[in-house]
Amino acid sequence: MTPEAARWIETFLEAQAAELDAAENTRLAYGRDLIDWASWLEGKSGDLETATRADVEGYLIHCDAQGLAKSTRARRLSAIKQLYRFAYEEGWRDENPAIQIKGPGRQKSLPKTLSLEEVDRLLGAAQTSARGRSDQLRNTCLMELLYATGMRVSELVSLPASSARGDPAMILVRGKGGKERLVPLSPAARQTLAVWLDTRDALDGVRQKRGVAPSKFLFPSRGKSGHLTRHRFYMLIKELAVAGGVDPAKVTPHRLRHAFATHLLAGGADLRAIQTMLGHADISTTEIYTHVLDERLTELVLEKHPLAQDDEHKKARPSSD
Repeated sequence: MTPEAARWIETFLEAQAAELDAAENTRLAYGRDLIDWASWLEGKSGDLETATRADVEGYLIHCDAQGLAKSTRARRLSAIKQLYRFAYEEGWRDENPAIQIKGPGRQKSLPKTLSLEEVDRLLGAAQTSARGRSDQLRNTCLMELLYATGMRVSELVSLPASSARGDPAMILVRGKGGKERLVPLSPAARQTLAVWLDTRDALDGVRQKRGVAPSKFLFPSRGKSGHLTRHRFYMLIKELAVAGGVDPAKVTPHRLRHAFATHLLAGGADLRAIQTMLGHADISTTEIYTHVLDERLTELVLEKHPLAQDDEHKKARPSSD
């Protein structure tokens, strides 16, 4: 990638961070997408400054030929559109070559979730399957908080320790774009949170005596970020799935978020309340869980209702002849 292309992308991402308070993960994804776009242009002897609508359309065809998902192609087009809108506003370009291009749309599919039994197994594994008692308490707190609040994993691992002090009935979560929301805690989550906080503070005190600076995070780590990473938690939840006898392929942090929403809705919770707790900007994003519930109820009827199993009943019924 040329220095000029790198300057365009870096300046655009800095503006996203400063002006729009875009989430770090969003900026990283846009950065990767725009680097790929710039590299593709250079392979065609083009550049960001002179790219045309035909170039953008050709790139999207290239992405389709690579077998990229609709959601990925839609995100890449969004990144390109926003880059050129920024370039137009800065006077780098006289027009936005991507402005009239329609995206491929997103593949609509219902979110995968977990059953109550599977969640119970994961919680049980968290209490028993770590190397030491402190790890067991930490893992239990992580899982209880995730299932009790429906937090995104990035929100969970970066929680400050101050958010847990004073036995809070609600916890303050900093979500996408820096937006904050209060999420209520279940009695079980409050109990495990209090136990883990005491343990965490004791461990932090030992580290301070060794000259290590105190951590501001609820789930501290020696890594660069200062807290447990998303990747480490992803691996941890897979380990808990194996220990709990749950198919690891079914278990991800985001599926626990889906389970939180689906189980609340099945229990009669208000959709608007679930929207607030999940931090969804649009109610339509939350409404997809009503479809998940409808699908599960349909499956339940087909699996359990005696009259739904036509073939078996037809065999069992005596002939009228």
